Amino acid sequence: MATRTKDTGTDALDNRLEALRSDLGALQTDVKGLANDAGVVANDRISMAIRSAEDVAKRALQVAEDATSQAIGTVENWADDNLDTVRSSIRNQPLYAIGISMGVGAFVGALLSRR
Repeated sequence: MATRTKDTGTDALDNRLEALRSDLGALQTDVKGLANDAGVVANDRISMAIRSAEDVAKRALQVAEDATSQAIGTVENWADDNLDTVRSSIRNQPLYAIGISMGVGAFVGALLSRR
């Protein structure tokens, strides 16, 4: 009877070890699946963040384009309104107009040469 108990105990231990191996294998598979799923979720969130950043950039570009168009329109209106006055001043004081033009040209040239 002692041999039988010993064999039964060994068999029971072997069965438990095999069940433990099986459970560890299943756990390993589950952990790998969890890691893969976490990677998919992270990729999805990164993609969403990129799309959101692109949307913000597009809106900012649109606002900048609108502001530029408005500024151009304002300058055009001002120029149209003041063109006759400027022409009259240039005709009445041509040397003064040449001096101002040279000064503005020198200033713009100095700004551009700093690049």
